[in-house]
Amino acid sequence: MPGQADNRAPYAKIAAHYMELISSGALQPGTLLPSIKALSEEWKVSTTTAEKALRKLRDEGLVRGIHGIGTEVLDQPAPMSSGAQRQDRGRRTGSSWGSGERSDSHAADVVPAPVDVAQALDIQPGAEVVRRSRVYRDRHGIVAQSTSWIPMRFGKLIPQLLSSERLTGGTSLQLIAKVTGNPISHRIDTASAHLLTTETALLLELDPDNPPSDPVVVMTAKFVDSEGEIVEYGVDLGGPGRTWRTESEVSP
Repeated sequence: MPGQADNRAPYAKIAAHYMELISSGALQPGTLLPSIKALSEEWKVSTTTAEKALRKLRDEGLVRGIHGIGTEVLDQPAPMSSGAQRQDRGRRTGSSWGSGERSDSHAADVVPAPVDVAQALDIQPGAEVVRRSRVYRDRHGIVAQSTSWIPMRFGKLIPQLLSSERLTGGTSLQLIAKVTGNPISHRIDTASAHLLTTETALLLELDPDNPPSDPVVVMTAKFVDSEGEIVEYGVDLGGPGRTWRTESEVSP
């Protein structure tokens, strides 16, 4: 059977398999997926489960059903994900990357905290903070420009946070929790739409003199540990044309 064994429901395994093939470009736009009957036979599941997997792909905007023909792969950028969703992904898989994503332009430095960052971290404006940034991309272009703001005390405890390299051994939150012994207990998320400024246009590698007129999605996430300490404030700028979506199970 395709895919790797895991604890997800069978329909979710099938959907994840095709999400990866679509996001990576292995399945090009216009390609027809196997029929419900073919999927049920290939994966040894019921036709109901196979249909549910295809429905999940349709709900994700990755495919469309064409009456009398089948299920066609669409050419559409994947939605952006928030810092909180990247934290969840990192906890599950050890990587903040989404399906078909990669990251580059990693940079780290120590800077005075801007007013909004200081307020989020509950520190004095101008106090030293670690700023880590990176750009997430998929085959369509920039998914999000992501910046993490971390109190300087954690930079002193974990020198790796000050290096302009992709972190190894876990995400910044996982490294901080490991050193302090205090796990992340909760987070506070926000979502809004902002018109592009010169600064945000440059971060998204756009022409600041001729930026798109559509607003971009801005996601923030503040992470708090079990001792009530704010350990990180993340800001994600969605790439042009990207939307944000989340999904959760609803109990009957």
